[in-house]
Amino acid sequence: MNLLSIQSHVAYGHVGNSAAVFPLQRIGVEVWPVHTVQFSNHLGYESWKGEVFGAALIRDVVTGIAERGALAACDGVISGYMGSADIGEAILDAVARVKRANRAAKYCCDPVIGDAESGIYVREGIPDFMRLHALAAADVVCPNQFELGVLTGLDSGTMEGMRTAVDWLHSTGIGTVLVTSVLTDETPDDAIDMFASGPDGAFRLRTPRLPIMVNGAGDTIAALFFAHLLRSGSAGEALSRAGSSLFGVLKRTQVRGAREMLLVEAQEELVAPSEIFEAEMLG
Repeated sequence: MNLLSIQSHVAYGHVGNSAAVFPLQRIGVEVWPVHTVQFSNHLGYESWKGEVFGAALIRDVVTGIAERGALAACDGVISGYMGSADIGEAILDAVARVKRANRAAKYCCDPVIGDAESGIYVREGIPDFMRLHALAAADVVCPNQFELGVLTGLDSGTMEGMRTAVDWLHSTGIGTVLVTSVLTDETPDDAIDMFASGPDGAFRLRTPRLPIMVNGAGDTIAALFFAHLLRSGSAGEALSRAGSSLFGVLKRTQVRGAREMLLVEAQEELVAPSEIFEAEMLG
């Protein structure tokens, strides 16, 4: 499997491509990373160095890949933090180029907008770009619960509301939806849920809630879920495999008291999770 991953990149720590590329490679996926930024570290620290790349550079890199004749062998595109509408347009251009070369290719959009703790933290215009343009191009979307509300304008605080919001995304033509960091009226205080819905049904995955806050977990789960979905064709199986792997990585990180995900140290969790959580099919 070959995936084009267009995301941010940090030299230290794990967010964007730095959180997605190695996990994908570790499970046997060939990844072609295109970086939208290159920073020293993620913005959760008090300072950082580096620069945001322009849309022209992204188009240029994708053109170089196309000139190798590689796009016909690309099975999918995944995108994360976009930074600006111009960068978003360059990403969607890349998606269109890949799909022209390979009609079977899929696009997975991780619509990075914000989270429940911080609110919206992207530039003005990005949420609208996601709603009006990125969703229309996507086959798979992976919002967190907060982003689901921003994208749909619906309250997902109950399981009924969650399913209504996801069904709204399906009604726009999106085949598969993964929602992360889910807390509804049905979630126990010591647990956290993920929800996935696709042609094979709607599923919930519940894991213990770990006392840990790290950046990049959403980038990792989106990448793993997309790859397992392409391989299995099942949202339920992809949710179980990806969720079990991420839990194992986060548990190792929490036990060690690390500030960044221990993706390398815990890499066996990516291929053979030490604890398997089965996705529950919802009626």
